[in-house]
Amino acid sequence: MKIKSTVSTKNMRTKNIMRFTVLLTSLLIALLTTGLTSVSYAGERLRGTVSMDGSSTVFPISEAVAEEFLSVQPRVRVTVGVSGTGGGFKKFLAGETDFNDASRPIKSKEIKVANRKGVEFLELPVAYDGLSVVVNKKNYWVDNLSVAELKKIWQPGSRVKNWSDVRPGWPYSPIRLYGPGTDSGTFDYFTETINGKSGRSRPDYTASEDDNTLVQGVSGDPFALGYFGFAYYAANKNKLKLVIIDGDNGLVAPSATTINDGSYAPLSRPLFIYLRKDALDRPEVQAFAKFYIKNAAQLATEVGYIPLPEYVYQRALARIKNRDAGTAYNVPTSAANLLLP
Repeated sequence: MKIKSTVSTKNMRTKNIMRFTVLLTSLLIALLTTGLTSVSYAGERLRGTVSMDGSSTVFPISEAVAEEFLSVQPRVRVTVGVSGTGGGFKKFLAGETDFNDASRPIKSKEIKVANRKGVEFLELPVAYDGLSVVVNKKNYWVDNLSVAELKKIWQPGSRVKNWSDVRPGWPYSPIRLYGPGTDSGTFDYFTETINGKSGRSRPDYTASEDDNTLVQGVSGDPFALGYFGFAYYAANKNKLKLVIIDGDNGLVAPSATTINDGSYAPLSRPLFIYLRKDALDRPEVQAFAKFYIKNAAQLATEVGYIPLPEYVYQRALARIKNRDAGTAYNVPTSAANLLLP
């Protein structure tokens, strides 16, 4: 009887060990497949180079995605440049890059160039942004500006030279302006929204395609006013003062909530990446595109932008899978309605 009991006990222990091993294996698999960086490509070690350029506004997201992708595919080199949305499209349509970061939808004239050159592209939205108007921390007189006042300041032929020209009672001190260059999608969106036509702007301001340069300019000039993407304000709150905008819904400041729900209007907008369809023939490009969309929500949040609804990312993944080329956003509609189901 003792012998039978000993054998029975050993069998039970063996079964328990097997069950524990199966349970532990299942747990490890679950942990490995639920993190930020998907391991779906880990078994397939890829090689090659993926090239991106374009918007400085989208750059922080793309840079973060590129860094995370490196941990999954260390033999794939991802380069991310900053030429502005328009400058990036020129390279993209010339076949110099695989992706273009864009802080606005592709323009009709750029679509014509693509058609003429036989370039097919996929348009993939990645996040929300709210253009942020900022002044120097030492600026004690500006708390808010109306859309009409922004137009008064920035329109072509503007007579605003001093702060007192904007509102009586403000200092008789020069207003010094900082903003994106003419190749920037942020410049296009701001001028169209505020001045009524893309590209319409007074020329006498300090321009740069690099938003970090604009941050440095405004933070170092007590009489400065500038605008750029929300992420650059969020990363430099200690250096800049945010201006509340009196817009479509009254006085509203940009934030994760007001940008996401559309109440920060008219300066909220979606951000995009564009992908050359022929580049999808390369496994490393296809893997990076899928990885970008799958992780865009979390990484956009980490760098200061607002994630899109989940169905938008699923729709983007379907476009990659089906190689669905063309634009769905180059339409005359408000940013608030661009991403409806």
